[in-house]
Amino acid sequence: MTVRIPKFAVIDGHNDLAWACREHRNYSVAGLDDEHESRRGQLQTDVPKLRRGGVQGQFWSVWVHTDLEGTDSVQATLEQIDFVHRLIAAYPDDFERAMTADDVERAQQGAKIASLLGVEGGNQMNNSLAVLREYARLGVRYMTLTWNSTTEWADAAVDDATHNGLNERGRAVIAEMNRIGMMVDLSHVSAATMQDALDATTLPLLFSHSSCFALNPHPRNVPDAILRQLAANDGVQMIAFVPAFISADYRRWEDNGSVGDKPVVTVAQVADHVEHARNVAGIDHIGLGGDFDGCPDMPIGLADASDYPNLFAELQGRGWSDTDLAKLGSRNLLRVLRANDPAYRAFVA
Repeated sequence: MTVRIPKFAVIDGHNDLAWACREHRNYSVAGLDDEHESRRGQLQTDVPKLRRGGVQGQFWSVWVHTDLEGTDSVQATLEQIDFVHRLIAAYPDDFERAMTADDVERAQQGAKIASLLGVEGGNQMNNSLAVLREYARLGVRYMTLTWNSTTEWADAAVDDATHNGLNERGRAVIAEMNRIGMMVDLSHVSAATMQDALDATTLPLLFSHSSCFALNPHPRNVPDAILRQLAANDGVQMIAFVPAFISADYRRWEDNGSVGDKPVVTVAQVADHVEHARNVAGIDHIGLGGDFDGCPDMPIGLADASDYPNLFAELQGRGWSDTDLAKLGSRNLLRVLRANDPAYRAFVA
């Protein structure tokens, strides 16, 4: 059977397949080219889904729950990185390891899915710049400054604020990330941390998987004032599909114990967040970070990694041009990655 190639390429900012396979498959990479096998594992991501979704680049999240601390956290991160490397090796016709924008484009030209790495929490460096540097040498290209817990140096969005943003150590971490070309990711951090990081960074940064605070005042979402500054930074916000980030009704239902009828969340509501970010930050500063396999319940029309074309179709129906959709899908993220590449190349040379 011939699979129709989607018109718009996607380079997605965040996918939690590695952790899902840790939890449910003992880190096995077997059968991820078989939808029947992945369906049994309740996975939202596999090779056929990625192909149908037009995914030509994926930042694989190497995330570790903050229940794991210290060296246990570092070990688990290395296991996650190893999973991604084994995934690429297991399916060489489908995946290609990528670190730079040139690597991504080379993989695209070879009809392969460029596979990049992002560490999803500053806790995973165990407050060690040496560990941060080793992650970079292993191919990690972004680090989310916090996950859901405040670190020794940065406040998280959904935890107690102890630093009023970043402290001096946090600014030193930003400086080192800039020096080695590891992109600063502001998803999961508090608004004050967002502000401090934008003030501190010398390179464009990103939100790998966040939505818009103005449409749903969830602390994980991005305020308009930050979006405007993100444009000045030449960074990119990659919209997440997580229902609680998209819909205030869904968030209330979830916060109240998921009792009663579940509010419906649709691809059209995700498109509303995309359009809001475009209207505030500009067309050059938006992207997609679905968070597949990081959330068990996704919007209608965006159930798994095959469904990105539904979002593009929704936006086309609202009058979006092909050029703007190409920017949303991949080109804006590639620009931000490329801006950080010279520092990365110099570091790993």
